[in-house]
Amino acid sequence: MGGGTGLSTLLRGLCRHVTTPGTHSPAMGTISDLAAVVCVTDDGGSSGRLRRDFNMLPPGDLRNCMVALSEEGDLLAKLFAHRFRGGDALEGHSFGNLFVAALTEITGDFAHAVQLSSKILATRGSIYPVTTANATLVARMDDGSLVSGETNINASQQRIEELMIEPPDAAALPETLAAIEQADLITIGPGSLYTSIITNLLVQGIPEALAKARGLRVFVCNLMTEANESLGLTASEHIEKIYEHAGAPIFDYALVNTAEFSDDTLARYAAENASPISADIERVEAMGVRCVAGNFASEGEVVRHAASRVTGALLALGRAHVSSRR
Repeated sequence: MGGGTGLSTLLRGLCRHVTTPGTHSPAMGTISDLAAVVCVTDDGGSSGRLRRDFNMLPPGDLRNCMVALSEEGDLLAKLFAHRFRGGDALEGHSFGNLFVAALTEITGDFAHAVQLSSKILATRGSIYPVTTANATLVARMDDGSLVSGETNINASQQRIEELMIEPPDAAALPETLAAIEQADLITIGPGSLYTSIITNLLVQGIPEALAKARGLRVFVCNLMTEANESLGLTASEHIEKIYEHAGAPIFDYALVNTAEFSDDTLARYAAENASPISADIERVEAMGVRCVAGNFASEGEVVRHAASRVTGALLALGRAHVSSRR
């Protein structure tokens, strides 16, 4: 569950372990059913333009998940990820977003359009919008002001204190609730603390479904803090902010990076006032959340989670959890 780049990065690692048709007696650790629950409150870029022009939900984060769950190098996946570089009307749009928009017009059902697109791409897993309500984020900032819309929130110089959703009765998709109920392992994050993670928890039915889930619930903590969302927050403080909005404890485990970063990376992020998230493990565990600490980072121009190492740790937790129930 999540949104943005963090979720698609994690899905790229997990989908390599999904059982393929014709496979019998899957080995321990193989994923028989993978589902992504994706936030739908983006209002910027191509998604924002389509949202305004066609009164539809933003397809961008869902498209990224579709591509992540597709066969690597597949031509259709490349087509879905392609972003037009010219043309007054097309520049900035991705082909995948336009494809979902066209299918939404044809079917009259955004969620169905996503399922059809996933089928065409032969994704190794299901992808669900967390809600089909045309929802907008509203943030109460640290100066008391209210800012509406994800783009405006991200552009604000203030820090988010509380996130809300309009309409407040935006309900979860039944398929989303069923996926949570049936899961052996539920991961939340990585992703922008408020606009990719907490936004899902504001949808009616989601916190309750997570609170009573039989699956192991794992928070995959971000690697770096992020402007106006999490600057200065430690790992435990990320969990506190999530609990404040969920209204209940919803994690059994947390994956927290403890690897150090190069001086170049630290300097690059420091220029944006960002820094590595402090792994205050004792405080996390004092909250009743068991910590899995390790090197989960991959350094490049941008720091990302190392999909293979994160996936390995998650599958180990999942195997142990399933075995304990037998």
